[in-house]
Amino acid sequence: MGLTYKRTQKINFLPKFIPKKILVIAPSWIGDIIIAQALFKYLKNQKHETNIDILAPHWSHGLLNMMPEINEIIDMPLGHSQLQLKQRWKIGKSLRDKDYQQAIVLTNSWKSAIIPFAARIPLRTGWLGEMRFGLLNDWKSLNKKKLPLMIQRFLALGSTPVINKAILWKSYQPNLNVNSKQVRKTLKNFSLELKKLLLILCPGAAYGPAKRWPIAYFAEIAKQKQAEGWDICLLGSKKDQSLAQSIQELTNNICIDLIGKTSLTQAIDILSLATVVISNDSGLMHCAAALNRPLIALYGSSSPEFTPPLTDTKRILSLNLSCSPCFQRECPLVHFNCLKKLKPKRVLKAINELF
Repeated sequence: MGLTYKRTQKINFLPKFIPKKILVIAPSWIGDIIIAQALFKYLKNQKHETNIDILAPHWSHGLLNMMPEINEIIDMPLGHSQLQLKQRWKIGKSLRDKDYQQAIVLTNSWKSAIIPFAARIPLRTGWLGEMRFGLLNDWKSLNKKKLPLMIQRFLALGSTPVINKAILWKSYQPNLNVNSKQVRKTLKNFSLELKKLLLILCPGAAYGPAKRWPIAYFAEIAKQKQAEGWDICLLGSKKDQSLAQSIQELTNNICIDLIGKTSLTQAIDILSLATVVISNDSGLMHCAAALNRPLIALYGSSSPEFTPPLTDTKRILSLNLSCSPCFQRECPLVHFNCLKKLKPKRVLKAINELF
């Protein structure tokens, strides 16, 4: 390939060198993977012929198939919490004959850099993270003040300059390509005929309760919009099924409950039909944004200053209390005021502003 680098030496990315074949080590969260599409867009914009392969968990393959920038998806059989050094080395060795010129590691853990090192990929790029000298040879030190947004940090790994939010959104905003035939198939699979205005509620948040708007508030919104003639649909993972049950009990089962019943791909199909989506800071929030659906994003313990929904068609609601964002799974003060004091009346007003 004509490109060799010392494995233990940090190198500076050469601006004139644009790799023809890149392996990306994917994040482990839905939202992070969607935000990473901005990097894929940037790399393809620099050189359309560049092939971008991605090593990603199996559950994410349907999502990644909606990103036209991806050439090949390689299954990552290990969970993000699993070390298994021998298995990681074996995966890396299996990739040696693919002749990648660069690997971009989007996660910050030490173990995530093992596979591209074992694959003998000559240029291995990533944030320094957990002291990854040697495993990475194109490592970068993160200045969080200069790069406050995750999308900026991902783009910087593609050797982009520090650019402002407006340019990021206009040029590299994620967008998922949904297949209309597949959408019709999903609707048929669940025997759905959605002819009315459709409000989709996403009451879950995998990170923890401190990111979840009160269930009673979701129920109040559902009852109000159903009385106005809207269809109400609940979406989320199997872990959110108890939340769906509570909403249905509070609303006398007026919602179409699909929580825990769809694949991620099917959930995205249904999200693509939404008139308005109301979501906690979650993976489905980022999916709705990447589909450019009118979105109301509810923030409590987390912050839109780091991972906002990347769409112009949105309302971000956050009380900005002195105790938030705390980035905790559970409210350290127990009161959950950052979400409890965010009342349904304010969300209803945001719906009217969007629609």
